[in-house]
Parts: sequence; C-alpha cells; structure tokens
Amino acid sequence: MNNVEKLILIFLIFCSLKSPAQQAPEVNIRGKVLDNTTQQPLEYAGITLLSLTGNKIIKTAVTDKKGEFSLLASPGQYHLKIEFISYKTVLLENKQIKEATNLGNILLQEDVKLLKSVDVVGEKSTVELNLDKKVFNVGKDLISKGGSANDILNNVPSVSVDANGGVSLRGNGSVRVLINGKPSMLTANNGLEQIPASNIEKVEVITNPSARYEAQGGGGIINIVLKKNAQGGLNGSVQAGLGDPVNYHSNVNLSYKTEKFNLFSNVGGRSRDFYAEEKRFQTTTKNGLTNTLRQQNRQKRNDDTYNIYVGGDYYINPKNTVTGSFYHSTLFNRDTTNFGYAYYNGGNTLDSAITRFENYREPQRYNQLELNYVKTFDNKDQKWTTNLQYDFWNDDENQDISQQKNAAVSKMISRLTSRNIESSDDIYIQSDFVTAFSKDSRFEAGIRTDLRAIRSDYQAKADGILLGKYNNKLKYDENLYSAYMQYGNKIDKFGYLLGLRAELSHIGISDRAGTFNNNKNYLNLFPTVHLTYKLPESAEFQLSYSRRINRPQFWQLNPFSGLSDTRNLTVGNPDLDPTYTNSFEFSLIKRLGKLNINPSIYYKHTTNYFQFVIEQTPDGYFVSTPVNLDFENRYGLELSSSYNPFGWWRLSWDFNYYKYKQQGAYEGKNYSAEDQTWFTRIGSKMKFPKNFSIESSFNYTGKKQDIQSINKAQYRVDMAASKDFLKDKMSFTLGVINVFDSMVDKRITNTDTYHLESESRRIGRLVSATVVYRFNRKKDDKDRLPDE
Repeated sequence: MNNVEKLILIFLIFCSLKSPAQQAPEVNIRGKVLDNTTQQPLEYAGITLLSLTGNKIIKTAVTDKKGEFSLLASPGQYHLKIEFISYKTVLLENKQIKEATNLGNILLQEDVKLLKSVDVVGEKSTVELNLDKKVFNVGKDLISKGGSANDILNNVPSVSVDANGGVSLRGNGSVRVLINGKPSMLTANNGLEQIPASNIEKVEVITNPSARYEAQGGGGIINIVLKKNAQGGLNGSVQAGLGDPVNYHSNVNLSYKTEKFNLFSNVGGRSRDFYAEEKRFQTTTKNGLTNTLRQQNRQKRNDDTYNIYVGGDYYINPKNTVTGSFYHSTLFNRDTTNFGYAYYNGGNTLDSAITRFENYREPQRYNQLELNYVKTFDNKDQKWTTNLQYDFWNDDENQDISQQKNAAVSKMISRLTSRNIESSDDIYIQSDFVTAFSKDSRFEAGIRTDLRAIRSDYQAKADGILLGKYNNKLKYDENLYSAYMQYGNKIDKFGYLLGLRAELSHIGISDRAGTFNNNKNYLNLFPTVHLTYKLPESAEFQLSYSRRINRPQFWQLNPFSGLSDTRNLTVGNPDLDPTYTNSFEFSLIKRLGKLNINPSIYYKHTTNYFQFVIEQTPDGYFVSTPVNLDFENRYGLELSSSYNPFGWWRLSWDFNYYKYKQQGAYEGKNYSAEDQTWFTRIGSKMKFPKNFSIESSFNYTGKKQDIQSINKAQYRVDMAASKDFLKDKMSFTLGVINVFDSMVDKRITNTDTYHLESESRRIGRLVSATVVYRFNRKKDDKDRLPDE
C-alpha cells in the first residue's frame, strides 16, 4: 500500500464515524433566537434536540449571525433545548414534529445569577469550522494580548511566521495575506509586526479559495479582519501593558454612532525589544585542505510603532452607505548586531579572528486611504459593493558597519555603510455584484484593478569609497486586471459553486545601471469548483478544486538586501517567474454532540516552483538566491477538532501531516528533495468562578528537508491567565509566549565541498501584562466588522 492509499484509508476511517440506517425522510426544524428585551438576534446560541426518554442528544446546531438555526430530524416527538451564556435556558417539551416546522421567534431572558457563573459553551467559539474556510475569533485570544499580528498568526493552527515575517500555511510559504479582504503592503517586509493584536477581530484561513478571491497565493489565503466598533452612542476601550523583554504598549478605541453616521477610531503605540542569537559552524574543503569557521552573532532589536485608524460610515438612506477610512503607521527600527568570526586552519589552529559591529536604523511610514460604497435592493439577496484603496509608503534603511580583523601578524580596521530608500504607490479598485435567481441559487460577478509602483534607490561605501556594484536604483511596476463570475445552487442535499477568474498581468522590472530590463505580460484563467453534500447526523462533505498563481514578491526580485553579513548574503532574482498550482481538497465536517471534527485530505501540484539555492563564491562566502525549479508535489492529511468535556472547559486539537517531492535544475545542477513531516497544536481554555480564565497551547513542528538542507524539529508552549473586575468593565491579562525558551531553529547543509550548521534563537521567553478598561461597552459586545 503506497502513501496515497494510506492517506485515503485514514480519511475514510474519520468519515465513517456513523453510518445512517434506513429511516423515514427527515424534515427541517427551524427557528430564530432573540434577546427578550432588545429583540436583537443571539448568534451562537446552542440548540439541542433531545429524546423523550433519557434526554439522549439526537441533533445539535448553533444560531447564525441573524439568530436563525436549522436542523434535520426524523418525524417524531422531542424536547428542544435552547441555551446561551448569561441567559436562562429554554426547554420546549414534547414537541410533535410531523413535517417541516418553523418554531418562529424564541425569546431568551438574561439571568443575573448566570452572569456570575462560569460557562464557555455559549460564548462565541474560538474556532468556526466551515467547509470553505476556518475562522479564528482572536478578539478574545489571551495569549497574544499586547503583541502584534505576527503573534496572532503564530497562534493560529497550520499557520506559522518566521523571524523575518515570512508567513506560511500548512508549511507552504506561497500564501497570500489580506487585510479586511484586500491587499496591503503591510503584509510585506515584516509589516504585520506594526499591527497591534488588539486591532484584530478574527483571522480567516482559506485553503482552496473560490473565484471571488484573487488567484495570488498557491498555498491559499489568510485574511486578517480588523475591528470597527459600532455600538450605539459613544463607547470605547482603553488598553495598556508592559512586558519582559521591554514591551510597552497602549491602545485607545472609540466609536460614536447615530442613525445617520458612525464614527470609529483606534490609536495606539508600542515600544518593543527583541534579543536574538545565532551560532554557525562551517567547514570548507579545497585542494584536499579543510578549513573551519566558527561564527557567533548577537542582536538587540528595538521597534517603536505608532498607528492611527479613523473613519466613518454615512447612511445616505436604508439602501445606500458610504464608508471612508484612513490608516497610518510609523515604525522606528533600531538594531545593533555583533558578529564574531573565528577561522581555523587544517590543523584546527586559530588563524585569524574578525569582529564586526552593525548599527542599523530604519524609519518606515505607511499610509492607507479607503473609500467604500454599498448599495442594497428590495431583493435582500442583491448587493452591489465598490472599493477604492490607495496605499503609499516609504522606508529608509541605513547600515553603519565597522570591522576589525586580527591576524597573527597584523590588524586591519574597515568601515562599510549602506543606504536603501524604498517607496511604493499602490491603487486597488474592485466592484462586485451579488444576486439570487431563486431561494438556493446565487450569482456573483466582479472586476478588479491592482496598480503598484515600487522604487528602491541604494548605495554602499567602503571606507568612504562608493562601491559601483552596490550603487543602483530599482524600478518595479506591477499592473493586474481581473474579472470573475461564479454561480452556486442547491439541489436537495447537494450543492455546487462553479467559478472562473481571468487575470491579465503586466510586470516590469529594470535598473538604472542597465543590468536588466525584464517585462513579462501574461493572461491566465483560473477555474474553481466547490461541491458539497449534506449527510444526516450533522455531517457535510466538500470536494473542491482551484487553480492558483504565485507571483514573486518584491524582496525576492530585489538584488540588494543589505550587507549585514557579507559572508552569508541573500540576493533577489530579477528574472524570477511566477509559479502555478492545481489544488484539490476533500473535506468533512462532523458534529458529535460536544465534539466537532473537520478532517481533510489535500493535493497540490506546482509547476515552475521557486526555492532558495545556496551557492559558494570563490572567496568561500555563501549567497542564497531564489530560482525557478521544475515542480513540487505535495499531499497531506489535516484534522481540526474541538471538544467541550465540561461547560467551563474547551479543548482543541489540530494535526497536519504532508509528504512532498521537489525537483528541478539550475545552472546545470540537479536539485531534488523528497520527505514527509508533520506539525500539531493542542489548545485549552478554562473558565473558573469569579471571572478567572486560563488559556494554554502547545505547538510542535517536525523535522523536514528541502533541496539542500535539513531543518530540525522544534516546539513551543504558550500560557495566559485573565481576570475581570468592576462588573466586567476591566480585564487584566498575564501571558507568557515560549514558556520554555524552546524556539530554536537548527539547520544543516551538506555538499561535496562544504558543511554548514546553524542554530538561531530569534525570540526568547516573552512575558506581558495587559489591562483593558471599557466604557459604555460590555465585554462580550460584538464589533461590527468591515466585511459586514
């Protein structure tokens, strides 16, 4: 039995949890749950269908954002229980169900006694498992409080962020990160570090997107949704905290809403220190002689970030709304790094030693203007939306490096400086129209334009003398034009969504020195297919397919990436071509009382796959460059699950196993790798009396190998505790990330002429304490989000 057959067998075991026996046709039971006082819908209220004898659980469901629920059951007589946190439970006894039944509005009354008790079952689930995407409601994430968007993403299952801000999904780095469903330059150059965790409401993970979404991202899409409060009148919250290493942060969130307009704002700042350490061991063989280099780097990084997000909605009339917003972020990056190099000759005797000190300064400013128009119609299933977004940013990277070489007979001191001024102007326009031809059918179409212009002007000097090799200006223009349409319908228990997207790309990259001038124009079609089948017993299948593209990012094209460590350089490739991926996925959602499981098997075939290749220069230095290889095949099994053993305790477990094969040739040399790996995350959230909560998680990533190197396994444990005061108006949270300081990257590279080992600790143990105070707003008030 080969590996594919094993995966299919494992998946079928998950799918066959319960086989329905021959029975009478099921009928639909539906209703709507509302607050008795405000008549507002209650989202995520629990619905349980019970047998008359023994109160055995027959079916379960939860209400949607409209407070509505629907479940299928065989005709008969049942009890129906409706429960929601802080409300009195309603029990509808001896309900005779003979045919499709609408229970109408079910009113729940707030219970003062229950407000003082403990329950996590009724609150909004941390994870929502859907067939087309997974939604992680991180607004109440205790572990990431006081951190950044990177900290949030590192706590999302199957997602990881490396020390340079690179995001990967299911171990695949070709993932597209969006903010509020739109592209943003904050997702590049480690810009996510500038977004405070307190600004984020939820993260959507879409592994096989439909035609509605841009085709960029062979690994899928991660959408970060920011908060935009909209409670009535004036309300808000104030947050402040500190940490070790230094992590001072504060945030003020205010909103004011009337019948005609809604104003919202968020202002914050943070000063944060990071300490990193790296050890490298290198042996090089030349002419039968082996030389050794032992290297040790120590870095202190300081980031000061200030951000403001302001905007407003204007309700022209009940069917027309205009929204405008402005976002600004300033980052001052101050780094100091000490490099130490010790060279040993063939007799393992110290030959020379070099010390190198870098002083790095980088102010970075990002601005975003957005205008949005929404029109609804008499037909509630029709909607037209238009978005206009303009981003402009610039950063000024400055390096000042001094080096001293101590040899047996001499001493040499030198100085190297560099400066790289980067700027970008980005325009994004999109218009979408959605309508329904019948109750179950849905048609959607849209057009979109992305215009981007990036400039990078850099130079370097050695002892005051300009280095011609590093004196250049890079010009990059990317213009994308796209259109899509998709149609979906349901036939009994079977549903389908068929889509087609077309994208026209005009990409040009050139430099002032005339070294290269590349223009690439191509038109691509991206079909998508999503098929669903609803089974009895709260289960549903989905089979999906999408074609994706992964265009190189600017930093992968830019031949200048700084001169911090000239012995280990990373250099972009201006001639890098896009990759194309065919993605297949088969998923199941199964609800078994208190247990929800979502197993999936997936397969991705990527052509023109790009990977970094390490090459050795004649001086014995190393240069890492991204190149296009032939293909990568990847298939795997993913399991997401959540379980509530008790009303006060929620557990989650996520597991991902995948096998891959990479193959290609570059400059006459063959590169290939074939390996398998896995990673897992276990989460726990417990609520105790007197409004005290504890949250913890365990993350493990297994060993894996690429075309040149082996990456060792690593793990991380995070913990946090929270306590509410002043009738839930104030919350105090204490969190620890990387409790055992176990986040260590170990990498080994072996070739015929050299051997490299590296061990880097990018972050140590991070401790933070955060206080939040709310006025005119309850702790569990739901924020109105930009996509609603």
